[in-house]
Amino acid sequence: MPYSQRDKNPYDKDHAENILSVSGLNSMARSLLESNFPAVIVEGEISNLAVPSSGHWYLTLKDKSSQIRCAMFVNRNRMVRFKPENGKQIIVRGRLSIYEGRGDYQLILDGMEEAGDGALQRAFEQLKRKLQDEGLFAGENKQEMQSHYQHIGVITSATGAAVQDIISVFARRFPATKITLLPVVVQGAGAAAEIVSAIERANTLAEKLGLQALIVGRGGGSLEDLQAFNEEPVARAIFASELPICSAVGHEVDFTIADFVADLRAPTPSAAAELLSPNQEDYFEQLFSTSAQFKSAISLAIKQGRQQLTWIAKQLKHPDRRLQEQAQNLDRLDIRLRRAMSNNIASQRAELTQMQRTLSANSPKQLLERNKIRLAAGRGRLDQSMRSVLASRRSSLQTLSRSLNSVSPLSTLARGYSITLDSSANVVRSTEDVKVGATITSRLSEGEIVSTISAIAKKGS
Repeated sequence: MPYSQRDKNPYDKDHAENILSVSGLNSMARSLLESNFPAVIVEGEISNLAVPSSGHWYLTLKDKSSQIRCAMFVNRNRMVRFKPENGKQIIVRGRLSIYEGRGDYQLILDGMEEAGDGALQRAFEQLKRKLQDEGLFAGENKQEMQSHYQHIGVITSATGAAVQDIISVFARRFPATKITLLPVVVQGAGAAAEIVSAIERANTLAEKLGLQALIVGRGGGSLEDLQAFNEEPVARAIFASELPICSAVGHEVDFTIADFVADLRAPTPSAAAELLSPNQEDYFEQLFSTSAQFKSAISLAIKQGRQQLTWIAKQLKHPDRRLQEQAQNLDRLDIRLRRAMSNNIASQRAELTQMQRTLSANSPKQLLERNKIRLAAGRGRLDQSMRSVLASRRSSLQTLSRSLNSVSPLSTLARGYSITLDSSANVVRSTEDVKVGATITSRLSEGEIVSTISAIAKKGS
């Protein structure tokens, strides 16, 4: 029952159990808050930020008309990706509680994000989970991308640095690669629709133009600048593309939904060009290396042929010498055979000895002796058990006999009472059971008395 609803007077000295300590009251209030507000999300402005040596964060979260104290412990604030400052607008997640030492009402923070990018980041995470659940990120749905294509389409801004970086890398690494630019707006309103249209147009014209793969990307920027590549239509267009797509958006630390859906993710536009182009210097080195290896292999083959010819000539022997070598081999084999036979016989003897020992240990005579011992022990236990059962039954019989004697009618008769029976041997319990002139029998402890009724006196007459 709530404290305020108790029928006892809390100020009554005879009911001291109603009086709370300050610690007890704060503890009750803390339990009430934490059980009813286990998870809240609040937006506000940071003020009075304090970071002691413990690493915990203490701050006040305020808006135009109210404020609340907040605490974020070091094991949680390690995961915050920005530096909190006074005056910064943030969104926090946490639970309401009370600091019992001072009785302060406060919010214990579990998470913190900037209010501006926070909404975009939440939308990013929601779309990421949705598409992941649908299988758009699954490896089995991705196409294999090669390191060498003859014709590549590039979907990016025609005036940005990304297209210049891509062209520069292809010109340096493999200038024979054909590049077709499909210019689009890469940020702002309508950017996502243009990217989707460019991907669909590239797939439509792929056979006519001979396109083999696509690079979709742009240079770095804020989360808001990269938002076009976090739109669901762009992700689904990349997933539906029959041409393999390499996503090259932003810098190495930037990740977009397009990166997760694409068949290959490159950290930068330049890296995409590196991944999809062979290095012509490698071809030249390989050509020179192959030529040198070919010359070396020919020289080595000639040298080895001469050495082999010399060795064969040295191996030619006189027939007598060959016969002697064969005789030595035969003697060596004979010695090995005899040694193997001897070892085998010794092994068989050891095995036979072990089998004899096992047979002796399991002979019927010994088994019979062991069984006799077990039988004798069992018989002794059976005798003991039977004696115990008989003693128990005898004791129970004596107890039952005493109980039977205590309730037996004969004991009652022995005390001077009698039992009266009518002529039909029925027990007479009332004057209504007999008539005048009837014959009755009174059974005593010793013998019986047969009487004839001459008068009947009823009770109360």
